[in-house]
Amino acid sequence: MVGSREGASSRSRKILVVAPAWVGDMVMAHCLIQLLLDGNSQLEIHMLSPPATEPLAQRMPGITRSWLLEVGHGELGLGKRLAVGRRLVNEGYDQAIVLPNSFKSALVPFRARIPDRVGWLGECRVGLLNDWRRLDPERYPLMIERFMALALPRSAVLPKPYPMPRLRVDADNRDRLLREHQLAASGGVLALCPGAEFGPAKRWPAQHFATLASHAVARGRQVWLLGSAGDGAICNEIESQVAAGCVNLAGRTRLVDAIDLLSCADHVVCNDSGLMHVASALDVPITALFGSTSPDFTPPLGREARVLSLKLPCSPCFQRECPLGHLRCLTELRPERVIEQL
Repeated sequence: MVGSREGASSRSRKILVVAPAWVGDMVMAHCLIQLLLDGNSQLEIHMLSPPATEPLAQRMPGITRSWLLEVGHGELGLGKRLAVGRRLVNEGYDQAIVLPNSFKSALVPFRARIPDRVGWLGECRVGLLNDWRRLDPERYPLMIERFMALALPRSAVLPKPYPMPRLRVDADNRDRLLREHQLAASGGVLALCPGAEFGPAKRWPAQHFATLASHAVARGRQVWLLGSAGDGAICNEIESQVAAGCVNLAGRTRLVDAIDLLSCADHVVCNDSGLMHVASALDVPITALFGSTSPDFTPPLGREARVLSLKLPCSPCFQRECPLGHLRCLTELRPERVIEQL
């Protein structure tokens, strides 16, 4: 199945961007969108996204049309991808930019007969991409650089300063959520995002989040816990350790709802996660906590974003679980250091 949402205007050149399946990567892809549109008002950009990230395409300035590719994370879905490709044949795309490095992500543009199909070599995609690039990690250390480089010829230099990701806020939906969950956007809101889908090696301990939440509540601030249903356990653990004034919204909001609620916060504290990048794209003050991963690769890109990391000799290890079994990179990052940022 494939769904679409159309923009109002028709443009002379059309590009299909095959989007990432991770929320954080999807937000960072907006840097590419802005680079493509810079000085080119006659460009129509469509985005093909899986269900996990398609809602973000609806909130990205510059996206004319969003196509939903109904495949799960990691699912081959060969028949579904080929069916979407057949449907897109008549869209008349001039170019496809394939952001994921997987073989399957290049199937739709190939089947749609898009004449210029560009992406990193990835999983041996020479037959599917006709403008494949071999990645030089030293030349492009940042994820956003790897995305933006695909918009330019091979030898081109990325223009600086880099554009920052941005997401639109739906004021009507925001106000509805505030009423529905009996929240107030005034008086100071500390939003905590304690989840990280990648694994526990990216998660600051629940006890540390609870200490931070208790400190904020004691000083009259509201504390909102935001995350998916999968973050329910850690959010419940935090909530159980905090007095009244902590609102647990984990699993009670959609991704687009999290965008609108995070826009109300006067500070966000988060792990290196998808919601970190969402908050950063809203340009709200954030403190991002890094353990097993590195801010040298996927930092929060907002003007008011700060990073805290102990930079131990064993980190970043980029593992889902601590290979040494102690998780010192996060357990020894004390709540008092985060409280200083507030």
